[in-house]
Amino acid sequence: QVQLVESGGGLVQAGGSLRLSCAASGGTFGSYTMGWFRQAPGKEREFVAVITLRGDTTYAADSVKDRFTISRDNAKNTVYLQMNSLKPEDTALYYCAARAPYKYKYDYWGQGTQVTVSS
Repeated sequence: QVQLVESGGGLVQAGGSLRLSCAASGGTFGSYTMGWFRQAPGKEREFVAVITLRGDTTYAADSVKDRFTISRDNAKNTVYLQMNSLKPEDTALYYCAARAPYKYKYDYWGQGTQVTVSS
């Protein structure tokens, strides 16, 4: 059983930056593909970015790929989301999630961290 705890959210002005962290425990972190998702009020949860086991491959949604960067430090059991040039439409609850590399479904989720971007 993997536990995930996000941190680093907050209130930032448009154009600003934040770095989210997700600390994992209770499992072998390096054996999981890690993803970031977000959910804005009244909207469905959407995919943000994903990173493979060793961090050699990443993929981000078109809406963020030029502004957000996902990375991981397996020695620290942590995955990061660096968010630059933030826009008000990036306001959401951000979740990290873990899945086995051969699965599409994410089995483990954090509780989320709120990101609010003011205009």
